[in-house]
Amino acid sequence: MFISEKEIEIRYAETDQMGVVYHANYLIWMEIGRTSLIQDLGFTYAGLEAEGYLSPVIDLSIQYKAAMRYGQTAKVRTWVESHGKLRTVYGYEILHEDGTVAATATSEHILVKRDSFRPIALKKVDSEWDAKYTEIRRVAD
Repeated sequence: MFISEKEIEIRYAETDQMGVVYHANYLIWMEIGRTSLIQDLGFTYAGLEAEGYLSPVIDLSIQYKAAMRYGQTAKVRTWVESHGKLRTVYGYEILHEDGTVAATATSEHILVKRDSFRPIALKKVDSEWDAKYTEIRRVAD
């Protein structure tokens, strides 16, 4: 299983009134993790969009384990949990510097044509990308 890792310095603006990272920022970090994974594999999401395709989130699950605070560095670990004909599920771990798990999550995505929002298989759009996801996925569909 291939895992991409990306470090993020936590900014003051990402914290809430209690001094901990506001929960919605984890979703942004997950997007950064997905983008990093895709780039690590030699592809670009921006390139996919330029060709007229989008990959909307259709399901999201996140479990918060240990609060993170301003001044810390978060490590986002991202992998392909499963990849099928129309759906890709990414897995995430967000870690403290000492390795303590701050959050775990999954996000499920489909690929659609921008103009019609009709689902399309990644294999039809980019067979190399599809093959790489099939190769590195953690769980076979």
